[in-house]
Parts: sequence; C-alpha cells; structure tokens
Amino acid sequence: MKLLLVVNATASSVTPRVRTVIAKALAADHDLEVVNTDQRGHASRLAAEAARSGTDVVVVLGGDGTLNEAANGLVGSRTALAAVPGGSTNVFARSLGLPNDAVEATGQLLTALDERSVEKVGLGSVNGRYFLFHTGIGFDAAVVERVERRSHLKRFAGHPWFAWSALATWLRHYDHRAPRFAVHLGDGRVIDDGFLALCLNTDPYTYFGPRALSVAPLATLDRPLSILTLRSLRFRVALGLVLRAMRGGTAPARSRWVVLADDEESVTISGYGPVPHQVDGEYLGLAETFAVRHHPTALHLVVPRPSSDA
Repeated sequence: MKLLLVVNATASSVTPRVRTVIAKALAADHDLEVVNTDQRGHASRLAAEAARSGTDVVVVLGGDGTLNEAANGLVGSRTALAAVPGGSTNVFARSLGLPNDAVEATGQLLTALDERSVEKVGLGSVNGRYFLFHTGIGFDAAVVERVERRSHLKRFAGHPWFAWSALATWLRHYDHRAPRFAVHLGDGRVIDDGFLALCLNTDPYTYFGPRALSVAPLATLDRPLSILTLRSLRFRVALGLVLRAMRGGTAPARSRWVVLADDEESVTISGYGPVPHQVDGEYLGLAETFAVRHHPTALHLVVPRPSSDA
C-alpha cells in the first residue's frame, strides 16, 4: 500500500527515535513517504495532496489537533486516515482502542493494514470545520485557550496543567453567573441558559491519565451526535459532572442543570455575544453562531481490531 506518514515533531511524546522506529516498521511492507508538519494547518494540506495523488492511507503521528487537520483534508476522498498516538492525551486514538504508546499502537496498525480493516465513519462539523470526537463551546473552550497560551507547559506538565488551567479559568477568567448561549435542538427544544455545550461524535470526552471521562456513552462513530449542555457552572454542579464522568460507562445524572440529547443530526447554538469554541482540543477563537452538523460516512478510517491479549 502507498502510505504517507505525517509527523508532528513538536507533539508531546514524539521523539526522533520514535519517529525512526515507526517509519521503519511501516516501510517494511509498504511504499512509505514521511513528512513533518511545520505550521498550523499544514497537515490538512498534506493530507489533501496525498488524496489527490492516490495515496491509500495517511498515517498521523501526533496529537489530536494534527489528526483533526488531516481528517479535514481527507473528507470525501477514498484515502483513509490512521492514528498513531503522539500527543499528551490522544483522545481519538485511545477511543479506537489503541494503546497510548506509539510503537505498540503501530503494531496494531500494521495488522489492521494487512487485514484491510478500513471503515467509513461519520464526523461532526461546526461552522464547516469537521471534528473527529467533539467540539466544545463556552467554558470548555476557554480552558483550552488558556492551556494553549503556554503550550510548552502542556508538553512537560501534561494533565496537571490542564487541571490547573480549568480551575484558574473557573475562578478568574470565565463569567459563571450569566448564561452565554442558547442551544436549539433538532426536536424544537431550546435551552436558553447554556454555559457549556459539548457536541460529541465519540465517547469518552477526554482522558485524565489512564482514566476515561465519559459524558455521553451513546456517542459513537456510526450514529449521530450527542449534545451535552450545562446550564450552570456552580462548583457543585461542575464537580458532580466530572466525578460521574470519571466512573465511566454511564450518562450524567439528568437534572435541571444537565441536559443530554442523543442522536442529533443538526443543532444551532446562538451566543449572547462572542463565545469561545474548540474542536478536538484545538482552540478556534470566538463566534456568535455555531451550526453543528452530523455527516455520516464522511471519512475512511483504519480501525484496529482488538488484539487477542486484550
């Protein structure tokens, strides 16, 4: 098979040794080209060019942001996307069942390539930007923006830096008294006092160390989106959601403060002024209106099969 390996050399767990080992493994039985990304958006252009040139699979060694860019370059093409975890959290790769070690994950990927284990999966989009696993609007995106201000700490401090950024954002940098937007669901319901909206294409929402944070267990790549809206940012409400998410496998307790809607094809979120948003962990800035859509069978994806040791 003809493969393109796209490497984000600045990703948290990518080293020259890891890059070399993975490239040699992929090149053993396949026609391989290796390219490093050098700026934001580069992976999307590389993936689109690969699709036009007839490449069979674009393999991404990097974090979720690099994977997202590559996916956006491949939507609608016959070229498949394959993930090798190289970031700090690797939500999408781990949600596929891959180990969080790049070399181990490559072993499973090679088996999947030999078995031609490629599926057409659905993606979400917000204002035309596709996402693999989720988009966050409101408080969640404000936390991501704060993390990205000091991206070097993200590489070295990892999850503790995320936790500290979330607390600092809640305490000092996000108004948790006034609602920020209204969520218009597909059945006509309107949630007019939203502080945080998560639009999920897969579950879990993220990982904290080895622990998955599950907020929408029904969200999968083969069904429409799940939309979770938080109607309060009171400390006990936010903490309760996090603690229940850490248990895994169960939906958050429905209450007047938490609304979960599954199998949503189309949702509109209207801000009361500019609202921050992020896609697959990448901060995209402020907007006042968000058109969220589900796109079935949008992407060819290499899906590793569970190993016999799992």
